[in-house]
Amino acid sequence: MLKAKSGLASLTPKAGVTVGSSNIFAARVRHPILDNTTEPDVFIKYGDWSSIGCIFFDRINEPNPNPGFETDNFARPLFPSVSAVPLKNEIVYIMTMPNSVIQSNVNEVAYYYFQSVNIWSSTHHNAIPNPINNEDTIPESQTQDYEQTSTGNVRRVTDNGTEIELGDTFEEKLDVRNMLPYEGDYIYQGRWGNTIRLGSTVTDAGIPNTWSSTGEDGDPIMILKNGQHDESTDPWVPQVEDINTDLSSIYLTSTQTLPINVASKSYNSYFSPPVATEVFDSEQVVINSGRILFNAKSDNILLSSFDTINLNSLNSLNIDTPKTIIDSKEILLGSKYATEPIILGDTFLTDFQELLSKINNLTLALMVPMSIYPAVAPNPALPIVAVQLKGQVSRMIAKVSKYKSKVSKSK
Repeated sequence: MLKAKSGLASLTPKAGVTVGSSNIFAARVRHPILDNTTEPDVFIKYGDWSSIGCIFFDRINEPNPNPGFETDNFARPLFPSVSAVPLKNEIVYIMTMPNSVIQSNVNEVAYYYFQSVNIWSSTHHNAIPNPINNEDTIPESQTQDYEQTSTGNVRRVTDNGTEIELGDTFEEKLDVRNMLPYEGDYIYQGRWGNTIRLGSTVTDAGIPNTWSSTGEDGDPIMILKNGQHDESTDPWVPQVEDINTDLSSIYLTSTQTLPINVASKSYNSYFSPPVATEVFDSEQVVINSGRILFNAKSDNILLSSFDTINLNSLNSLNIDTPKTIIDSKEILLGSKYATEPIILGDTFLTDFQELLSKINNLTLALMVPMSIYPAVAPNPALPIVAVQLKGQVSRMIAKVSKYKSKVSKSK
């Protein structure tokens, strides 16, 4: 029989709550467990590292003037594979479900929480001041939000401060926008303008987007984005992705064209350049950011293409490596029209050095005064040197074509 972790068997709800009973209620998050240092005793008592992501809560209709870390107000996340820990003062739904000792006692239950309730229709936070607390216990800085909530207004903060306690490190940003959905979209949104859209081409949308100018309605597209672009509208107005002004983004397309402003699009090295980025309408993956780093920490980086690989830069192409190996049938340097073969250095210099040696010997022979020989007799060294020089020259003439590289050409 499985044995529960030490201490977990005692973490049960109020008496009378059993498996199968309808017991779902709203609660306000009082404290989430996010580390082992903020409340170390609580961390150990409620399961050590398995307590990460759990919360302490207060029932909406049962305010606690002296809240503590009691088992009656402790809940675990309902879903194990999706982590979305709520902030302080966000509202969640609590439900009872079996706990870790269900095999030994079928009536043992624990509290579990759903994700935060969408009070403000905001992905950034949905915290709300507690209207049940005595007014004297509400910090003065929360008065504005308290009044807005009491009158039922949608929260549209226009100052630069937060009026709700959200946690120890979380600071409210007033310019984080929701994403505008289109029919059929699945959109996953973080609290800071980081989003994933599983969408499609929508040709006649009321609010247009930048990827639906080609293709048919329903053609799939996936957009992963981190950081939002600036807008002139109010911060509560939803936003649509912009590949050129969002901080970083990855687009996986099917038939869409993307109006991306590439840093450099000079294709002078091509006889037949690739399709321009702004009109290409087939499947592609586009990454756009201020800087892109590919790092293989233990193996290789492999770039493979059915057609060509283009490296395009406004400044320079720098390669820093102990050795550069290019295995190619033809290499053109300086221009696609390069025709001048590059000389094979070692082969040429070996023969050229021998030629220079023979020429040097000839000059030494020519430097001997003719007066020391009879007028009718030439310098006896000249014929020998001349024969050697002629042979060397003949050999070099015969090998002229071999000095030229058959692969690399320059201009």
